[in-house]
Amino acid sequence: MHKVFYMLLAVLCLFGLLFIRFRESVLFYDPLIDYFHGDYQNTPLPTFAKGKLMAHILFRYLLNMLLSLGLLWAVFRDKGIIKFTIVFYAVVFIVLSIIYYILLHHHTPSEYMGLFYVRRFLIQPLLVFLLLPAFFYYRKVNK
Repeated sequence: MHKVFYMLLAVLCLFGLLFIRFRESVLFYDPLIDYFHGDYQNTPLPTFAKGKLMAHILFRYLLNMLLSLGLLWAVFRDKGIIKFTIVFYAVVFIVLSIIYYILLHHHTPSEYMGLFYVRRFLIQPLLVFLLLPAFFYYRKVNK
């Protein structure tokens, strides 16, 4: 019974991450979605509300983090891994949000890649796909 519950939890967390990804334009304020889908290499950034954008980035990051924590808990059921992941996510968010904010203010159309990739790490659940194999390897080495 426990295995079924944890497999169901993992699947629900994955579907939650997919839901956020595919409904991003409806759920979150992010004028850069359309900007990066267009001819962004030669155009200036669109006008946007900086505070609102940063708040929605934070909200989306927290949702992705909670679903990632649920996925990691379903797979490993280890409090040490969850504690490490919470600290890791917090440090990554602080560092990347500072870099993102600076890049928003000093963006030139020819230097779009930094802004694109920092934003990508903030809004997509990429960290969980880096942490999953790392924790599998960690458990394999320590057994």
